[in-house]
Amino acid sequence: MTSATDLLTPLRRYWGFDSFRPLQERVVRSLMAGHDSCVVMPTGGGKSLCYQLPALVSEKTAGVISPLIALMQDQARQSVVMREAESGEYRLLYLSPERLARADTISWLKRVPVAFFAIDEAHCISEWGHEFRPEYRQLSCLRAHFPERPIAAFTASATQRVRHDILEQLQLREPHKYIASFHRPNLRYLVKECHDREQSSLLVRVLRNYPNANVIVYAPTIARVEETVDFLEEQGIAAVGYHGKMDTDTRRRNQERWTSDEVRVLVGTIAFGLGINKATVRAVIHLSLPKSIEQYYQEAGRAGRDGEAADCILLWQKRDTGLLAHFIEQVTDPAERERGWQRYHAIRRFAESGQCRHSQICSHFGEKTKWTSCAACDVCGCESQWLLKSMEAEPPARTQLSMPEVTHVQETSARAAESGITGADSELRDYIREWRREMSKEQGVPAYIVMHDTSLEDLCRRRPTSLAELLGVSGFGERKTELYGQSILDALSRFATGARAAPLPEKRTRPAEDTLRLLAEGRNFEEIARIRGRQLASVVGLVADLVEKGKLDFQSAWVDSDKQKSIESACARLGIQWLKPLKEALPPEITFEEIRLIVARLRQQKLRESA
Repeated sequence: MTSATDLLTPLRRYWGFDSFRPLQERVVRSLMAGHDSCVVMPTGGGKSLCYQLPALVSEKTAGVISPLIALMQDQARQSVVMREAESGEYRLLYLSPERLARADTISWLKRVPVAFFAIDEAHCISEWGHEFRPEYRQLSCLRAHFPERPIAAFTASATQRVRHDILEQLQLREPHKYIASFHRPNLRYLVKECHDREQSSLLVRVLRNYPNANVIVYAPTIARVEETVDFLEEQGIAAVGYHGKMDTDTRRRNQERWTSDEVRVLVGTIAFGLGINKATVRAVIHLSLPKSIEQYYQEAGRAGRDGEAADCILLWQKRDTGLLAHFIEQVTDPAERERGWQRYHAIRRFAESGQCRHSQICSHFGEKTKWTSCAACDVCGCESQWLLKSMEAEPPARTQLSMPEVTHVQETSARAAESGITGADSELRDYIREWRREMSKEQGVPAYIVMHDTSLEDLCRRRPTSLAELLGVSGFGERKTELYGQSILDALSRFATGARAAPLPEKRTRPAEDTLRLLAEGRNFEEIARIRGRQLASVVGLVADLVEKGKLDFQSAWVDSDKQKSIESACARLGIQWLKPLKEALPPEITFEEIRLIVARLRQQKLRESA
């Protein structure tokens, strides 16, 4: 058995850590001893180190199966990688589940010196999991083809039932089980049911509470992502979007602008988040009910991964339940539809019940709680004043992140003061972030690869003046110090002699103004969508809002005259409050966008007549 010193040396050298997080060392030793394992750790709990470290210290390769790995398209490069893997040149070999399902992959893997297999996002193997992926079911072949190789399953969000299914599907043999607590005491769960306009106002109010902090906003659809980004830009809040229909370059650029702190707010669909390694997210805001508690726990858990206080805010509307129910009813398999309904009832209970939010989440995952009040959710009296105040008077934007009316923020600050850490100089932090951005662009790697957020904060507190002192900074091992050490010391020296970060270029776009200008130039909706990098539905929605508010005159050329008559006739019968009944009553060739434009004109006419 390897001694503790043998593990701490590579941990220090390659990761820059002096000690393991809870459960990590036990998982590492289990894998090194050849045991099957099932590991459940929260998002940001350090799962990847559990298989990376034993792979590093072994003389063999760890096969890591992850849904984040794309199939390699470059055939020549693929051949090189396969040959090098057979020669044992890699300690870590990442494979997609689709790739592993191919017969030629199995025959090739048998020639690779694999020490063990690590299954990431293992809940995807279970039909009871919230992200079931059929291709994961084929991972059961690993036991048949590699009977002597240990298998370790890793997940952040698996209920007891899903955990049992993982063990069964992967045919794990007397596995060592490591289940971390699902309780994240630094997170505040704040849940509020609201109507549409109230939700928009609350979103702005929340974001103004975090003027200098990273925030993720989850929207339920691509259209809502784009509408929300445009809405925030109109309010003077810079934001970038992230969704599956963006071209790859735009999506990557937006993600990097957010991870490198160039833009603080990212609005995304559920496509955003997997593989994101940003520790200093101070709030995660959901604009609709997620489909399951597991999904909510996973997404909300991207806040506060540095252990500091963070908010998980769910602003939901009654109509969300109808949308979730609609999608469940589209499922044709009866068993899967039933599982969907069970998830639906669980997330609805979570949102509507008067029970402690932390307790509900722990209970959902099979963990018993001992407290009577968590003091960190709205049910247990942790409701922030900005959420309680009436929507009439907007409070002034705070200049600091901390909210003095929330009890355990004071406790977090007190603990920091006791440890002698008073917080990094904000100018130095901005300067090092600028250095990190430039280095990441120069090397073509994400900002967090250059330097993790927690390392950046520790660096700014310690202000090392030598490479030896830099080794004392969290996350700086020998390798990272070799790569970046002198460049960082040079940056710190420049700051000490007066250098400061250049102001970030402010993107002062006003979506409405841009759209009006493009319309005045004679552009059609498709051209405007292409120029502004938006979906057609988002552009039409913005135009319809402008028409409804009387800021833009309706143009008859936008909708064919015969279609106009049909829509107007349907509106006369069914009213103009809801769009869905109109769409269902009209011929299928009439689009939702055409209906939206005509309804906007009729609503504006009604407003003028009643004025």
